[in-house]
Amino acid sequence: MEAAAAAWLWQGAVAAALAALVLIAVIAHMTATKMPNLGRHDDEKFFVTAKGKREPVPSIHDPPTLDLSVVVPSYNEEERLPSMMDEALHYLEKRQMQDPAFTYEVIVVDDGSRDQTTKVALKYSQKYGSEKVRVLPLAKNRGKGGAVRMGVLSSRGRKILMADADGATKFEDVEKVEKGLESLQPWPDQMAIACGSRAHLEKDSIAQRSYFRTLLMYGFHFLVWFLCVREVRDTQCGFKLLTREAASRTFSTLHIERWAFDVELLYIAQRCKIPIAEVAVNWTEIEGSKLVPFWSWLQMGRDLLFIRLRYLTGAWQLGRRKTD
Repeated sequence: MEAAAAAWLWQGAVAAALAALVLIAVIAHMTATKMPNLGRHDDEKFFVTAKGKREPVPSIHDPPTLDLSVVVPSYNEEERLPSMMDEALHYLEKRQMQDPAFTYEVIVVDDGSRDQTTKVALKYSQKYGSEKVRVLPLAKNRGKGGAVRMGVLSSRGRKILMADADGATKFEDVEKVEKGLESLQPWPDQMAIACGSRAHLEKDSIAQRSYFRTLLMYGFHFLVWFLCVREVRDTQCGFKLLTREAASRTFSTLHIERWAFDVELLYIAQRCKIPIAEVAVNWTEIEGSKLVPFWSWLQMGRDLLFIRLRYLTGAWQLGRRKTD
């Protein structure tokens, strides 16, 4: 009798779990926004210059005119942005002096900041010129993924680098991700991605974290591996280099605009068979993170499940879409 009761309870638990999964899948499908948010507010169709003028943004679908675009998503970053910009522009200017044929732009995307982020960024535009430093203020906060996408879709580079405003990754490590990108040659349809990675620093970071945060980290990594991305150990490092074609393909399809956007980006790349390299970079934790440990991880966990379910049920499609 006891064995029969245990078997009955087990079968009931499995049935309940399957029913819950089906219900979640239905909810994920029904609540999905079918098309990515590629539209722009009228004000977002222009860069602002240090002289107060507005310049129309180009399109990712235009032919490239520069070697490198650096996209810096920024939300309330008036304090941390200067250090990152100083380091990046020192490197880029030095590289251009050594190789006059090298051309670049830095696009600072102000994601609806309430502080002086735009004003700080415009000082660099004034110093280096609006051809080299461009400032794109968003009408409202979209989230990090949304800000990166707006910058990427407005870029002119053959290669496009995502770089966080806190400067946590040593900027000269762009050479490492460039080598990682080149190692993937020949690129199918000119598409390839190189991801900066902190995976080699994991043991040291665990020693400095609480047990609770370590548990959250391992849980998130397991969900990423189980549901979405198996080729990349560190999906969340904000230092990623993409060919223009790969950027166009992935960001035109991307739906997630908050913290888990990196995972969807790499999931899309994986599904489209875009080659991906993971490259160790120098990284230092900088104070002032906008990530709220428990709630942000909870939101990301939900987003990971929805990414998988929405593509699985056909609510989201991988087809290329034209941007405004």
